[in-house]
Amino acid sequence: MRHKSEPVNQINHQVRRLIRDLQDTLQASEDGIGLAAPQINFHKRVVIVSLGIEADGKWQAGTPEALINPQVVEMSDERKDFDGCLSFPGLYGKTIRPHRLRVVGWNEQGQPFDRIYEGFNAVVVHHEIDHLDGVLFIDRIESVNDLYTIRKNTRGELVVVPFSDNFRRNENPDCADTFLKQGLA
Repeated sequence: MRHKSEPVNQINHQVRRLIRDLQDTLQASEDGIGLAAPQINFHKRVVIVSLGIEADGKWQAGTPEALINPQVVEMSDERKDFDGCLSFPGLYGKTIRPHRLRVVGWNEQGQPFDRIYEGFNAVVVHHEIDHLDGVLFIDRIESVNDLYTIRKNTRGELVVVPFSDNFRRNENPDCADTFLKQGLA
């Protein structure tokens, strides 16, 4: 996943099969909202994103759509927001990403698009495009204090557990920073 992906030259049977595989893999995940080809070991510039809307204070994912050869041509409104990745199940963080993106590329039918993404949709698209360039969400973490897991407490409630707490229990707080600097390798 650390390699830069190759552009798609034409929409053919192999690319359509890759898109179906990405859609099937994403739909099989419990909480995924995006997936890039490198995550299933295909180094082509193809991603699937489930863009959504905010409703009653919650973000609701929509129908997955393919972005082929997506390229960010403008970005702005960078700020810290939630991030997570199907490649690191159960690990979440706060990363700085643009909340406004202009992206060009092809849709699944091979038609060019030039589209603006805003809010959390921009975060999702930016995250998936990062995968195509060999960048993981952990690379955008500024501090180990921005990483966390979510677990159930003794009452069965979901609680946020700072990632560094896992290392403090082992009495080696520097281990978490080393782990992060090595890119969880």
